[in-house]
Amino acid sequence: MKILVLNAGSSSHKSSLFDLDPAANDLTPPAPVWRGQLDWSHQAGQVELSAHTAGGASIEEVIKTDSKMEGLERLLKTLHQGPTQVIDALSAIDVVGHRVVHGGPDYSDSVAISETVKTTIRELIPLAPSHNPANLEGIEVLEQLLGDVPQLAAFDTAFHAGLPAAAATYPGPYAWWEKGIRRYGFHGISHRYGAQRAAQLLQRDLAELKLITCHLGNGCSLAAVAGGQSIDTTMGFTPLDGLMMGSRSGSVDPGILIHLMRSEGYSADQLDHLLNKESGLLGVSGVSNDLRAVVDAIATQNPRAQLALDLFIHRLRREIGGMLASLGGLDALVFTAGIGENSPLVWEKASAAFQFLGLRLDPAKLERSPEDRDIAAADSAVRVLVIHTQEEWAIAQDCVALCQAQSG
Repeated sequence: MKILVLNAGSSSHKSSLFDLDPAANDLTPPAPVWRGQLDWSHQAGQVELSAHTAGGASIEEVIKTDSKMEGLERLLKTLHQGPTQVIDALSAIDVVGHRVVHGGPDYSDSVAISETVKTTIRELIPLAPSHNPANLEGIEVLEQLLGDVPQLAAFDTAFHAGLPAAAATYPGPYAWWEKGIRRYGFHGISHRYGAQRAAQLLQRDLAELKLITCHLGNGCSLAAVAGGQSIDTTMGFTPLDGLMMGSRSGSVDPGILIHLMRSEGYSADQLDHLLNKESGLLGVSGVSNDLRAVVDAIATQNPRAQLALDLFIHRLRREIGGMLASLGGLDALVFTAGIGENSPLVWEKASAAFQFLGLRLDPAKLERSPEDRDIAAADSAVRVLVIHTQEEWAIAQDCVALCQAQSG
């Protein structure tokens, strides 16, 4: 089964083609046969296209266009033409899966895309203005390019749809809940995959495990996972809540915002930009939203960079403690995503606060690896796993299940 997965963002489109045997039930995610990307961020009026295959063929080019349709059309051509050809024609694609950031309260699982689903995605644009418009555009463009090929929406909010009411409700007026103002949570595809993969690595039944999954990248969130279900998470009504992130503030005292509005005349749009684009690691360090650059700056005795790292770790430890309280115990702490997969410094500093649980790392394992692995010491009472998130493969698996259900 040939499955195309598209992650359409505001300034980039990432795509993969998987060729899966629906009956194989592989525990280890296979590499896609083709990967492609469009990057619109560097210069107005053009897009950078890159594609490569599992066999090592690749292509890179710059296309003079502002059209998302034209960009995606050119990207998909690399699937069946030129050095990165892996299929004879686009008609060979059996199903398309899309990552969609916000699905609201109505979707607790991935779903086949219909006009109703598209309407819901459109209505939720105010809650994810940087993501849902691009997700919807990707869906509609591929409908035009591929015709009646089945398409599926995998929602980042879906894994958290079953949060207990006490975890999902904000302590404002009850009318907020009635208006849909509640904690939705995000990064759900990654948290779900991380929990499932943790159970495989531990050779345990997921239904028996208490896990904290730490998705740490430019966007950061935690999930408390009990019995395979998300019971608490740090992101909330929007992806701005919770942990300190690359350029997002995470949770701040709402009184600060009222103060800025009253004393400095900030508008809603200015606050939005301040909290989403000028805060977090970037805002505190003044260096970068990339933790690697912040760490490099610390080596030059940059005090703001040191504060940014210290604050990032402090907020991470505090939120892990909150997830621990929601779980009432812990079998494994899971690190994933760009920082989570690649920063031994973060593994060590975050874990150090939980030695009272009997959690201990193995010093010999504190280095990056392409493999998923347990970095805890043999006698640690809590396992610590580093897992490379496989969101695209998780979406592809949902596509297989959709096609099997539709075929009876």
